[in-house]
Amino acid sequence: MAMTPLPGRSSSLRTWSVSAVLATTSIVLWACQAPSASAQRIVEKIESRCPLGYVDMLNGKCSTLGMMTHTVQAIDGRACPSGWLDVGGGYCRKQ
Repeated sequence: MAMTPLPGRSSSLRTWSVSAVLATTSIVLWACQAPSASAQRIVEKIESRCPLGYVDMLNGKCSTLGMMTHTVQAIDGRACPSGWLDVGGGYCRKQ
């Protein structure tokens, strides 16, 4: 004996699940975007050492361990722009 779904219940459940998947996907995509010059607690490890104020997490990332945030940007071997301080590890920090 098969149970039949209530009328309208199947489509509302499907709509809810699609909405949940879209919301989760948009949150994940937003969280994965790393702005180049905004306050960061975790940055990618570019060179063999982490920037000043960051601790090597041994997974290719450097973290401030949640203690503070710094506005940093990767410099790719160039000099730091005016108003920025070279903190090593391939990064400059806004003064």
